[in-house]
Amino acid sequence: MARAPKHPVSDAVARRAEELDALDSVLPFHRRDRLAEVLTDEDVAILRHLASEGMGENSLRALASDCHYLEAWAQAATGAPLPWPAPQALLMKFVAHHLWDPVRRESDPAHGMPGDVAEALRSQGLLRVEGPHAPSTVRRRLSSWSTLTRRRSPTGKFGAPSLQSALRLAVQALARSPGRKSAKAVTADILDQILAACAGDSLTDLRDRAILLAAFASGGRRRSEIASLRCEQLREEEPVASEPAESPLPCLSIRLCRTKTTASGADATVLLVGRPALALKAWLERANIAKGPVFRAIDRWGNLEARALTPQAVNLILKRRIAQAGMDPVQFSAHGLRVGYLTESARRGIPLPEVMQQSQHKSVRQASNYYNEALREPGQAARLPD
Repeated sequence: MARAPKHPVSDAVARRAEELDALDSVLPFHRRDRLAEVLTDEDVAILRHLASEGMGENSLRALASDCHYLEAWAQAATGAPLPWPAPQALLMKFVAHHLWDPVRRESDPAHGMPGDVAEALRSQGLLRVEGPHAPSTVRRRLSSWSTLTRRRSPTGKFGAPSLQSALRLAVQALARSPGRKSAKAVTADILDQILAACAGDSLTDLRDRAILLAAFASGGRRRSEIASLRCEQLREEEPVASEPAESPLPCLSIRLCRTKTTASGADATVLLVGRPALALKAWLERANIAKGPVFRAIDRWGNLEARALTPQAVNLILKRRIAQAGMDPVQFSAHGLRVGYLTESARRGIPLPEVMQQSQHKSVRQASNYYNEALREPGQAARLPD
């Protein structure tokens, strides 16, 4: 009996999944299969082209995620893939589905994202919020949509005054202030409490102490930078002189690769001096790591794995240690280490240019915001009419 031909859709999905294998350093395996089911052939081709052009891994990962969401939303909302270029009416529909007024929704159930669209996205694990989206998320996805459009066609309606006006009015209707990535900063006092929660001698304790100290002291490195750190980026430096009666402090330098604020090949370096350097060296020696990823997964039996931690794992490690220290993990995220480093530097009166050299902030305005908040005191003007 002749074998029945494979379904053409299955063949297309399998082909796209195979093409996405080329992005294995960017996209986790389980994500590639899901993306292959939703993205079009041209979507996959554009992602591979951007990767070959040297787009940063984090940017490419975010673009793939946004493309996945946009294609799934278009299928749920219109029953068809995204048209290229998108008509202005579809862009307005996207804004209306994601930025809406919860008060008006109570009296008008048709306001906002329709229930069937929301359920379709939620069933795929793409929709997690119950209310309207954060304006920053909507703007980022529109920006990704615009980037993908430019790769296909020079035309697009993303700069149309009506779309910008709709965005502005929708944000005003939300009446919500932009939230921080971490509600609370991990300042030095909080860091000490977290370190006390992992003060043991197990392999996991050594790793977590090294992660927390290195991330904080190196300028508040982002979780993606910590997760992707490799031994080849580390270099032993001359010890740093301390107090006359004390021994010099050990010093390690970290050569930064491509980040949000540094380009690959820029040879930007940050330093670890004293306790953070000792913690990192102790971890590497105990784990017998001399090359490859610095921070790796440890299984339930305490065995070291070859694979590097993911950025999400770094965030979860911080939250777990926060909980063990008796604090609310909901109030903290890995970004709190970056905020905490800048806040603590301001409290200690360290000059901003010196801090920015370590944090690698390129914007004085952005870095100085933390200084302004840290140095703001509830003085007499705030206590009137006492």
